[in-house]
Amino acid sequence: MAVAREMVLYYSPEKTDKIRILKSVLVRMGIRIRNIGPEQAGQKVGYLAGIEGFAEQPGEPGEDLPVIPEEMLVLHGFSSSRLDELLRQLRRAGASVALKAVLTESNCAWSFHQLYEEIRAEHEMMTAGKTKH
Repeated sequence: MAVAREMVLYYSPEKTDKIRILKSVLVRMGIRIRNIGPEQAGQKVGYLAGIEGFAEQPGEPGEDLPVIPEEMLVLHGFSSSRLDELLRQLRRAGASVALKAVLTESNCAWSFHQLYEEIRAEHEMMTAGKTKH
């Protein structure tokens, strides 16, 4: 895979003030943003990120799309230092997002909703572990 320009796939089920703050951090850092809407939940993450070899998945008429009730970030093309910087800037601005993932060779073939389900499960396991200590 060729090194990609930094990009964030951003999903939010509703418009909030936090979106404006989050986007301003991304713009300031020179990071591309792609808004993902509920109608794209069934698409492959690789397609949404513009990775070669992934095509749009046709939806069935009347098909019920999976619902994603929480905001989510998918990060693509970041070095570890730039990723740390982004997360630090988002926290500082009060715009951090609980559910986030880095796009990988294995998860880019998943649908956006499948990736959400995986991140949600991991997040629940991690937060459950923290509350038990």
